[in-house]
Amino acid sequence: MQLQTRSTGVELRWDVALRDLDNALPQLDADGNRELTWGEVRAAWPALVAHAQAHLKIPGCPLQPAGEPALEQRSDGAYAALRFTAACAPPQGLPLEYRLFAGVDASHRGIARITHPDGRVEVRVLDPGADPAAASAPAGDAAPSAATGSFVREGVLHILTGYDHLLFLLCLLLPAVLQRTPQGWRPVASARQALAPVAATVTLFTLAHSLTLALAALGHASLPPTVVEPAIAATIAVAAVDNLRGLFGRWRGAVTFLFGLVHGFGFAGVLHEVDLPTLDFGWALLRFNIGLELGQLAIVALVVPLLFLARRRGGYERWVLHGGSATAIGVALLWFVERTTGIGLLPV
Repeated sequence: MQLQTRSTGVELRWDVALRDLDNALPQLDADGNRELTWGEVRAAWPALVAHAQAHLKIPGCPLQPAGEPALEQRSDGAYAALRFTAACAPPQGLPLEYRLFAGVDASHRGIARITHPDGRVEVRVLDPGADPAAASAPAGDAAPSAATGSFVREGVLHILTGYDHLLFLLCLLLPAVLQRTPQGWRPVASARQALAPVAATVTLFTLAHSLTLALAALGHASLPPTVVEPAIAATIAVAAVDNLRGLFGRWRGAVTFLFGLVHGFGFAGVLHEVDLPTLDFGWALLRFNIGLELGQLAIVALVVPLLFLARRRGGYERWVLHGGSATAIGVALLWFVERTTGIGLLPV
C-alpha cells in the first residue's frame, strides 16, 4: 500500500493478491475452476473494489475509488492494483482502520508506505486486530519513520505462526539431547553436552536465515514463492530423514546453514517493494529480523529443557526422535504436494 498525503487530500495505490481476494470473494472465480481469468476479474471488479473500500477507513476522510481495473504481475502471482482518493485534509498521524481479510486469515497483515505532507516517509505494519489510533504516527519532526515496535512484534508472530519453519527447527532440535555412537543413539550425560549442538544449530540457522532475508530485502537475491515454498517443505523432509538415517554426519552443520538460506526468503521481498529510504529500510528490516530470532529463541528455550528431561526415558528414541521425524516427513510431503499443485490438503 502506497499512500501520498497532502494538506488537501490523500492518494492511495493498494495492491492485493488475487489469490487472497479469491478466498474472501467466492464470486471472483465465477465458473469455480480454480483459475482466474481477466474476464472474471473485470466482471467482479466492482465487488472487489467495494470489499476493499469497506475494509479500509481513514476516520473523517472517506476514500473513493479512482482509475480503471488493472492487474500487477509479481513473482508470487497476480495482484489487483486498486486506486483510491480522498478530497480532505488527512487527520493528524493518519490513523488507518484496516480490516482486510480479518474474518478469513487471522495472520494476515498489510504493509503501508506513507508519505506525509511534511515529506516524512513512514512504513507501517497494518494489523486488522489493532487499534487504529495506536497504530498512527505521532506528529512533529521527531516522528519515527517506522512504527517503533511493530516490526519486532511481527517478526515474533511470523516465526511463531510459521508452522513450516517451526517444524524444521524442531527436526533439528530432536537429536540434540542424544549422541550418535557406533552402538546407536545414547543420551547425553549433561545439559552442557546438549547445549553445544543446540547453540551451533540455532546459530547456523540464524546466520543463514538473516543473510538471505537481508539479501532478498535489498533486492540482491530473489527466488519466486513457487520455488521457495516447496523447497522449504523439502528441507523439513530431508532434515527428518537425517534424524532417522544419519545422512549428513559431520556435514550436518553445513546442511543446516544451506537449508537456513532457503528459509530466509519471503517477507523481505515485500519490504523491498515498499521502497523506503535506505536507512529506514535497514532499520525496519533489522527490527523484523530481531523479532524472528526472539521468537526462535523462545521456542528453543521451551523445547530443549523438555527434550533434555525426556532423553533417558526408554521411548525417547522410538517415539520422540523416530516417531516425531516420521510425522514431520509425512506433513512435509503433504505441504510439498500442496505447494506444487495448489490443492489444499491440510488445514494450515
